[in-house]
Amino acid sequence: MKGIILAGGTATRLFPITLAISKQLLPVYDKPMIYYPLSLLMMAGIREVLIISTPTHLPAFESLLGDGSDLGMKFEYKIQEKPIGLADAFRVGEEFIGKENVALVLGDNMIYGSKMERVLKEASQLEKGGVIFGYQVADPTSYGVVEVDRVTGTAISIEEKPKIPKSNLVVPGIYFYDNDVVEIAKSLKPSGRGELEITDVNKTYMERGDLNVIPLGSGYAWFDMGSPDRLSDASDFVKAIELRQGIQIACLEEYAYKNRWINKEQVLEHAKKYDKTEYGKYLERITIDETINYEV
Repeated sequence: MKGIILAGGTATRLFPITLAISKQLLPVYDKPMIYYPLSLLMMAGIREVLIISTPTHLPAFESLLGDGSDLGMKFEYKIQEKPIGLADAFRVGEEFIGKENVALVLGDNMIYGSKMERVLKEASQLEKGGVIFGYQVADPTSYGVVEVDRVTGTAISIEEKPKIPKSNLVVPGIYFYDNDVVEIAKSLKPSGRGELEITDVNKTYMERGDLNVIPLGSGYAWFDMGSPDRLSDASDFVKAIELRQGIQIACLEEYAYKNRWINKEQVLEHAKKYDKTEYGKYLERITIDETINYEV
């Protein structure tokens, strides 16, 4: 399976912060925002990742992440000329995806939970159809809302920002699909907003009976970091967890090390680069005590 991070758009809800910088490069406590969605793909065992962004911002992502080889991964980059919807990522990434299955994660999403790695690896094993997640919120009217068959675990309805939701389960910004998603995305027509909607992709799988939903219960925290308040909330959450528990959330080198994509010596090389930071000290510690981070 391959992975895509969609890190485009204009981020107008964060103006003036994002007038000169991509939203996904903003700090979320002690790391760039893009580290958090990238770590989700790494937890799922995905080594080949395409980062999609604007012509203006893509060089900054290349400068930050490089070709991925220092993490035992492979990163590629593509330009999305216009932000015409999430489903456009599969059209932009068609050549990258090839004949493989693919996971899409939005560049402003963070999910944290004690069983996250297990859940993501389960989703990445799909052979046919699609897998999305359901996260319970108090007010789902601002999100894509999914209704689930309690017996089969499959989606039976999906609505985008409904006035009267059929459930309190909303769909976070990470999706797993078989290779059919490329042709499905190419067949979509723009919605009333003029965009290629990910909800329409999900509806196509749902109508085929092929859209499974994995519920994320009370032990998970999900942040859509697209507004100042949500960005601040996510930073406060990361700070609280890291300082209280002495761990690092979204430590890329840690996931690469646990996946055996890099060895202890390579982790220590990374640690030298960050030797004046808590991040660098943490990298040194994980080579000694491999039970530090109980998140995974």
